[in-house]
Amino acid sequence: MKIAVLGTGMVGHALAGKLVSLGHEVTMGSREPGNPKGKQWAEQAGALGHAGSFAEACSRSSLIINATPGTVSLAVLAEAGDDNLNGKVLLDVANPLDGSSGFPPALTVCNTDSIAETIQRAYPEVRVVKSLNTVSAPVMVDPGRIPGAHDIFMAGNDAEAKATVSALLQEFGWEPGHIRDLGGLDAARAMEMWLPLWLRIFMQQPKGKMFNIAIVSE
Repeated sequence: MKIAVLGTGMVGHALAGKLVSLGHEVTMGSREPGNPKGKQWAEQAGALGHAGSFAEACSRSSLIINATPGTVSLAVLAEAGDDNLNGKVLLDVANPLDGSSGFPPALTVCNTDSIAETIQRAYPEVRVVKSLNTVSAPVMVDPGRIPGAHDIFMAGNDAEAKATVSALLQEFGWEPGHIRDLGGLDAARAMEMWLPLWLRIFMQQPKGKMFNIAIVSE
């Protein structure tokens, strides 16, 4: 599959690297075609790795992953352009975190809205699916690094788009029974609002310690 990963940060690198290792052709998108981080990643990734602008990455891909900070996601997608987005599945892993007032950051949108829904309203012909935003980048692409069964969540309005994302999550190693479909995209509100608690847990963890949550029931 041809996949665009928008964002050159830790999350973008983790996702793009894993996808290439699985045999997908990946273009890492950034604001400028010659972005040093994107260019360096593509050179190291080999024949399946490319780098380009947001528009270039989206134009050559059938699946788009938004791995940019939630505070800039709409601006990034505007640069990508409607024609390069419409009709495609967009996996949104962003969180609307504002660190301008220090750590831990606050949510810029919550309760009655989410960054995923904001993207969907701005691009109604894009099939937005929210997932992977509730875990750290290493766990996104390698759930087995945490012992035992644990869960990842998914939300979206398009059943086919969610099936596409679910298949990708399973390629990453997530077990089908632990990919929790929470329903429509409005469930992204709760997924994003998990971040303040996630950050508090993160602050109490030993350095470098990975964690996640598991749903336990009768």
